[in-house]
Amino acid sequence: MKSFAGKVVWITGASSGIGEALAYEFSKQNCYLVLSARRENQLQQVKQNCAGNKENILILPFDLSDANKLNGLAQQVIQRFARIDLLINNGGISQRAYAKDTSLEIDRKLMEVNYFSYVALTKSVLPFMIAKNSGHIAVTSSPSGKYGFFLRSGYAASKHALHGFFESLRLEVYNNNIQISFIIPGKIRTNGSLNALNEKGEAFNKMDESFEKGMSPEECARRIVKGLQQEKEEILIGGKEVMAIYLKRLFPAMFSR
Repeated sequence: MKSFAGKVVWITGASSGIGEALAYEFSKQNCYLVLSARRENQLQQVKQNCAGNKENILILPFDLSDANKLNGLAQQVIQRFARIDLLINNGGISQRAYAKDTSLEIDRKLMEVNYFSYVALTKSVLPFMIAKNSGHIAVTSSPSGKYGFFLRSGYAASKHALHGFFESLRLEVYNNNIQISFIIPGKIRTNGSLNALNEKGEAFNKMDESFEKGMSPEECARRIVKGLQQEKEEILIGGKEVMAIYLKRLFPAMFSR
């Protein structure tokens, strides 16, 4: 399996949930870490909780909702570590609202955070990976990136868009020895539903029962790292919600029923 020892790993959405758990898991791999999210104070706390040499960790805060400001960030990483080996696009925001009640402004916000920020950050990193003729880009999607679901129209649209873009990019950078992996976690015990947007664009502030009973972020992170080491194109993590992906693919009429 691929080793991340000595590699530079950049994780967005690293202040909580799956991103935070990934930071801890990768810190055990003897690699250099770049941790990004909006809240610098929480990133500093994550850094202190990481294993290994804290000097090997760069805190790089930014807001995913403003993709126009992401272009210069990759250069800051290069100035510090001289390379970027693995970018994990992980931050994002979910939704809990009916399409008929959701304004176009909220749909645009979901696309800006969940899709355009990933594209912008990836485009800023690509020239450095192409120059090195190596690299790995991971994208956190969702079962909602594979099939639509109640109360998730804008969220599902943003995740579907990721698959269209990054599956196309995989073909374009194949000869540059750059891998693309989709991380597809199902019901993981994070605050995703609490922070999801309702029809007014406000925090949903309720924990979905199924997520409360879901897999721990720590176990999810371990499986993600293993999947990335194996260079999997898709890393599916979860229970029956993940099995529904195969049902949709193989038996679409049954899935619809």
